[in-house]
Amino acid sequence: MSVNVFALIQNEDFSHAQLHSQLQSYANAYSLGGTGAIVTFTGLVRDFNSQGDIDGIELEHYPGMTDKALMLLVEQAVARFSLTAAGAVHRIGRLYNNEQIVWVGAAAPHRQAAFDAACFLMDMLKQSVPLWKKEFKGERSQWVETKASDDKAALKWMASK
Repeated sequence: MSVNVFALIQNEDFSHAQLHSQLQSYANAYSLGGTGAIVTFTGLVRDFNSQGDIDGIELEHYPGMTDKALMLLVEQAVARFSLTAAGAVHRIGRLYNNEQIVWVGAAAPHRQAAFDAACFLMDMLKQSVPLWKKEFKGERSQWVETKASDDKAALKWMASK
């Protein structure tokens, strides 16, 4: 895969403007003006779960494995949707309500491919990138299990190859 993709696992917060600029720069370098759309998505830490209010989440990962899995997913999106560039950033560590947790971006010749790729990245990320999440409230915490709705979203993409 050429230099038109990036995937980062990090503790630090990220800047939308910086990531958008990086994605656009990669798209322009790769496609020589053939990019007609950029779609990005940012996920935030919710302040609730099915049992009620929470204070935040803590994300753990397997260094090396998680990075590779995220990069592979981004590369798959590029190939599947004929993107001119794509990127993903996922934070780890202790995050509080309303903090940014994940960012994905897709650049494509046409908007539908960019929208579809961003949805693909988010739906498949939960299934194919090894990250473990604990929700906490005060001193109590509990591991979060995979949701049936996340499995269903990923299966939709797997069935439509």
